Amino acid sequence: MEDKTLILAGNPNVGKSSVFNYLTHSNQHTGNWTGKTVEVAKSSYKYQDTTYNVYDLPGTYSLNNHSKEEELATEFLKNTYHDVTLIVCDATSLERNLNLVFQILQITPKVIICLNLIDEAQRKGIVINIPRLSKLLHVPVIPTSAKKRFGFEKLKEAIANYKLDIPIRYQQEDINTLSTLIAHQTIIQTKSPDQFIDHKVDHILTHKFFGFLTMFALFILIFWLTITGANYPSEFLFDCFNKFTPHLTKFLTLIHLPLTLIDLLVNGIYKVLTWVLSVMAPPMAIFFPLFTLLEDIGYLPRFAFCLDYCFQKCQSCGKQALTMCMGLGCNAVGVTGCRIIDSKRERLIAILTNAFVPCNGRFPTIIALTSIFIIGLSRNSNIYSAIILTLIIAFAIFITMLVSKILSNTILKGEKSSFTIELPPYRLPSIRKILKESLITKTLKILYRAIICSIPAGIIIWLLLHITLNDTSLLLHLANFFNPFGHLLGLDGVIILAFILGFPANEIVMPIILMIYLSSNSLIDISNLANLKTILVDNGWTLLTCINFIILSLFHFPCATTILTIKKETNSWLWTILSVIIPLVVGIILCIFTRTLWLIF
Repeated sequence: MEDKTLILAGNPNVGKSSVFNYLTHSNQHTGNWTGKTVEVAKSSYKYQDTTYNVYDLPGTYSLNNHSKEEELATEFLKNTYHDVTLIVCDATSLERNLNLVFQILQITPKVIICLNLIDEAQRKGIVINIPRLSKLLHVPVIPTSAKKRFGFEKLKEAIANYKLDIPIRYQQEDINTLSTLIAHQTIIQTKSPDQFIDHKVDHILTHKFFGFLTMFALFILIFWLTITGANYPSEFLFDCFNKFTPHLTKFLTLIHLPLTLIDLLVNGIYKVLTWVLSVMAPPMAIFFPLFTLLEDIGYLPRFAFCLDYCFQKCQSCGKQALTMCMGLGCNAVGVTGCRIIDSKRERLIAILTNAFVPCNGRFPTIIALTSIFIIGLSRNSNIYSAIILTLIIAFAIFITMLVSKILSNTILKGEKSSFTIELPPYRLPSIRKILKESLITKTLKILYRAIICSIPAGIIIWLLLHITLNDTSLLLHLANFFNPFGHLLGLDGVIILAFILGFPANEIVMPIILMIYLSSNSLIDISNLANLKTILVDNGWTLLTCINFIILSLFHFPCATTILTIKKETNSWLWTILSVIIPLVVGIILCIFTRTLWLIF
């Protein structure tokens, strides 16, 4: 038999991606917030000797072509031949979903309704007369629960045995009236919404005061767990890689490689790669699952809702808060996440400012420096570090909003778009899915990109160390060259050079600084904070140096991976270059400002 084509459509956050995954046994990421999917996913499944090619359209509330998702969905439905359109509806919000159903019925009568989340509807006391709904719409209606894996065999059977009913044409002006009318004829609400814990929790999480307080507390908890949990595996990885170093050197010697090449491979490439892995992997392996957990239970839309008022004042969009959250893990991921913003102007603002929020790779150095110069090496330093890190990120968010406001009034002038975000129901997270998505999809992909970018960095650093001029390495000559500029910023030339050489990966900035300070031939371990403090103080570091280093860590050019992602997302060298210049200018201005205050007071 010939293959058949099935198009999957529906509002955001109705479990459409879960239905897609269940039908096709694929691994599309599902997110409990609006706009997670902005591209068409394709997969297939076999049923009764027939192969069904399934296209999962981005979630959209309508087909009015006001956003990228709506335009893509409309064009796909109109121009792609398909045998059936499967519209996934949320049984707990049927009336709202029916608007899209009627719009799709205007385009194609070949429709089946998948009434998903039927178990949640029953829990909330919502009773739907499914036979009557099917009769009124003249299409099959199949109740399902992706969570409980209920109804999918019947759904596959309905798709296989689908026969076109008498098509009915609906006028656009009648759609809202029809949605309300049909909802009233088929839905009975047996419980008051105020009875449910969801509404009571939302009164706290979206409150003008308690919402921000909860947000602050959650970030402190996440950072404390990340800092505390990452310390031991980071030290373990450092030890393992260091113990393996002589064995690697011995092996390379046995295969008769030249000594110079062995030194390049071991003290150049290997040292940089193992540094990136030791510093990045443990925090990401903890932070990403915790972050995905917040996403999975439905907290992130509440986070965006709380910050929406602030971003609206900046003539930006509340969804920018979501992209900043993604940037906490990796700025490249945050830039990609900006696709969820409908307005091109606001999407560019979010892309240009995403690197202002520190990525996971910058956390360890910031935490180490705050522990040494601000908190002190006390027993409770982890919780204090988490609080300080949260305050630093709050400052980064403030600067993000300030720069967004400036961009909105200068090079990216325009009207702010309307922002509609649905607060989804709270759902129990799937631990298996969280681990799979956070560890495999996010952590491993980011580590792979970081490793690829770190290889040339290792080669360049090794060359600069071994190329000498007047018996002094080129690395030290360059550090001395940048000294005047470094002093202007309250830093030194070594720090400026380290940021430049750390362009491929932020994780190697501090190791490069220590390597130059100690005139070492390879990167230095900074896991012992007492030793680190001694080295830095002996080389002139003060509290001002620490503060301005953290400022420059927050506001400097994005890493190589992020820049490549920005070029891909904007398809413009102009915006890519601006994404490098803007944070760097902000960082320089702030460093000069703090140095001036330091000299005055």
